[in-house]
Amino acid sequence: MADTEGPVTVDDLPVTFQAKYLGQSDARGLWGIKHTRKPVDLMVAAAKALPPGQILPIVKLTVTVDGVHLETANHGTKKDEFEHMSVFFNIESISYGVQDLVYTRVFSMIIVKDNADVKGLNPFECHAFVCESRNAARRLTYSLAAAFQDYSRRVKEMQANGNNVLDERPPSMKKRFAIDLRTPEEIEADLETEA
Repeated sequence: MADTEGPVTVDDLPVTFQAKYLGQSDARGLWGIKHTRKPVDLMVAAAKALPPGQILPIVKLTVTVDGVHLETANHGTKKDEFEHMSVFFNIESISYGVQDLVYTRVFSMIIVKDNADVKGLNPFECHAFVCESRNAARRLTYSLAAAFQDYSRRVKEMQANGNNVLDERPPSMKKRFAIDLRTPEEIEADLETEA
């Protein structure tokens, strides 16, 4: 399912992808390719500098309407090579997702950490993944877009039903998210016209 053509809709979720986990790095902003480019460059450089024989952990990414579940995949006899990792990023904590424009097999997303209110701590974290193909990175982006779309619909329904729990927060505390569905070539062209 993860490598088929066409857009992903909420009805297709959950969708599972297998990828290599590049890791995480601080991001400087809530959304936009300008906040994922440097962290991705740093993580790719670190991956290329790994000693011979050392590989990146292989993970399963499952995109659901509630968020993204990340879990290490156990492969063959090398089960103990990586510490087991299982983490769930709630849809409310994901602010941005994009297919990288330089490394087109790389998908990255920005997570807003819970410690955002603590003074002096960076609340933004970029997580990056090397997908099996450029198309898989694209499908992962579309899957997250479908989850965002469903989340937006649910928030609007709650507001329409008078359940304004989310609206009671000051505007600066409301959750915002974005997904960049442009191709890497379109993103690059837009960046060149801004310069």
